[in-house]
Amino acid sequence: MWTHAPWQKRYLPHPLPPGERLRAYASWCNAVEGNTTFYATPTRSTVETWARQTGPDFRFVVKLPKPITHERRLSNVDEELRSFLEAIEPLGERTAALWVQLPGSFAPADLGTLAGFLRRLPRTHRYAVEVRHRAFFEDARSERLLERVLAAVGAEWVPFDTTTLFRSPPTSDAERDAWMKKPRVPRRSSALTDRPIIRYLGRDATEQTIEGWSLWIDKVVEWLREGRSPTVFVHTPDNADALMLARRFHDEVRARLPEVEPLPEPMPNEPLTLF
Repeated sequence: MWTHAPWQKRYLPHPLPPGERLRAYASWCNAVEGNTTFYATPTRSTVETWARQTGPDFRFVVKLPKPITHERRLSNVDEELRSFLEAIEPLGERTAALWVQLPGSFAPADLGTLAGFLRRLPRTHRYAVEVRHRAFFEDARSERLLERVLAAVGAEWVPFDTTTLFRSPPTSDAERDAWMKKPRVPRRSSALTDRPIIRYLGRDATEQTIEGWSLWIDKVVEWLREGRSPTVFVHTPDNADALMLARRFHDEVRARLPEVEPLPEPMPNEPLTLF
């Protein structure tokens, strides 16, 4: 996401060499979703540049590659998993969690496969699982079984809150595309661990996005008061204002809890020159 075209020159300096783009993003936000790893395992040298561009407190939530989660559905993936874990090793403690995003067809009947996969994972990482099958949200027994599987290994359940998106018909091409592709599941707002992760998708209209996240402001404040350390990712269908919105969310939380540390001062959106 740190190379998202609509952010260039508007929020982030442009042009910047590839080895500086994440550094510019990290001056706006202190966490990032590692979504590109879903499509291809990065080289170790690429990951080393990510580590060099970020401070020790920066958080990566890194998605497992598609061959592991969607193509082989967590079975017979030892070689692919080993290659992935070796590639991301340079991130060290910056890896807040490895994100196991499962397809919508991954159902309660597949929980045995998930349990076996999670048990085999090294305990050197935290894990967070995102499910999209409606039964996990609508059937109490399926919900309890999934929570039991996750709790057994200390893994978190990642909710992807799309309720604001689906509250009214789409009004832009980006919203229409999101309506076709994003999961339509009930909102879930419970944490299983001390490191909950929230994915929130609003609308292209800023006021609708802000209105829709009020529950999450309350929940994040509650978690912080309990001593938890949540990570929140704010999206819109076109993501054009996502950086600004993420900081707005953080500011609203700080207004309730002033002891929360401020985000970094954003890097100027024009590259520095000598003259």
